[in-house]
Amino acid sequence: MAKSRNIPRFCFYGSITGILICLYWLWSNPNQNYSQKPNPILFSDGVTSCGSPTGVNTVDRLNNPDNYTFYDDPTVNYSIGQPLTSWDERRREWLNLHPSFKTGVSDRVLILTGSQPKPCKNPIGDHLQLRLFKNKVDYCRIHGYDIYYSNTFLHSEMRSYWTKMPVVRAAMLAHPETEWFLWIDSDAIFTDMDFKAPLTRYKDYNMVIHGWPDAVFGKKSWVGANAGVFLMRNCQWSLDFMEVWAEMGPQSPDYEKWGEIQRSTFPDKEYPKSDDQSGLIYLIIKEKETWGKKIYLENEYELSGYWLNLVGKFLNISNIYEDMEKSVRRLRRRHAEVNTEHYAVVREKYLAGDRRPFITHFTGCQQCNGDHNPIYVGDSCWDGMEIALNFADNQVLRPYGFVHPDLRNGSYVRPVSFDYPA
Repeated sequence: MAKSRNIPRFCFYGSITGILICLYWLWSNPNQNYSQKPNPILFSDGVTSCGSPTGVNTVDRLNNPDNYTFYDDPTVNYSIGQPLTSWDERRREWLNLHPSFKTGVSDRVLILTGSQPKPCKNPIGDHLQLRLFKNKVDYCRIHGYDIYYSNTFLHSEMRSYWTKMPVVRAAMLAHPETEWFLWIDSDAIFTDMDFKAPLTRYKDYNMVIHGWPDAVFGKKSWVGANAGVFLMRNCQWSLDFMEVWAEMGPQSPDYEKWGEIQRSTFPDKEYPKSDDQSGLIYLIIKEKETWGKKIYLENEYELSGYWLNLVGKFLNISNIYEDMEKSVRRLRRRHAEVNTEHYAVVREKYLAGDRRPFITHFTGCQQCNGDHNPIYVGDSCWDGMEIALNFADNQVLRPYGFVHPDLRNGSYVRPVSFDYPA
């Protein structure tokens, strides 16, 4: 039975004054009917209903003026092989029409990654893919980055390691509000969840890759740099560079010729076909003025650290960080996940010895098809991924009050005690 209205006593008094007061009370308190359904939550209630603080710089996602932009130009194409001109001007015009996105644009990063559209052949491949993606989502959540995961081939002929170029090209047009794109292969793991790329260091560059100048320019090695993880600026230079880089790909009529050129350029390249990494290094060496001088070879931190050199160090690195927290109480203070960056800055003052590698790259492991490089013995790839993923996950779990006590066992966690690890 429906509950009756909670009507005040004076409504039952017979006086005219009482009746008038009663009518006024009912009119001014319409929601006193407890059987009435609550008002629906509207889309426009979104932010304010969650108690967001006022005065905080936010972007206006609801504002999109009717002014003509590059999106209205039928000649603008998202695909590799369809060059786009005047991108810097077009992007600037869009930002001027969306001023809320201009604030902080120079530090805005979008993480890009992906995998093949079909299920994995390796029995544990899909499980590994899920965990590898979770690692990237965790990193993005901690630092407030957005992420785009592509599980399709945006160019039917550009597959395997060539598939990244169509994704980056399309993302630049889809996200004019973003200054930097960080492409990270699916087999690469964020293993320092605190670290952020020092973007101010790259103010005069448009692309950043992990590499060594002596190996690139001196030895002319095709492994002198790694193309599986890179930062790329959202600008005309990048669009032009990707068009030139992609001309070495399997969709090009000169694909076989480029394989021959790469093998003749790099003494240590045995693979006969043209590949993206050899193509990238070739352009750095042979067209230094046009492309190479705008590409930064980063080796002061592990933008793409080789997994075989790193996995065996993770237990010792964990102990180094734990000892640091034992000696500095402030570092072991419990905190909200949203405050992680604050403690990362504080921790920098006390770091000594080996620091966590930013990204650990399992090159040659092929977690999806399982056909790893024969130089890797047995299940070393999968065991190494398990350790690296748990090493990273321990950094994520701490604000939630848990930890993996054994880096080789991701299925088991235990709660951490107050003031851990005192």
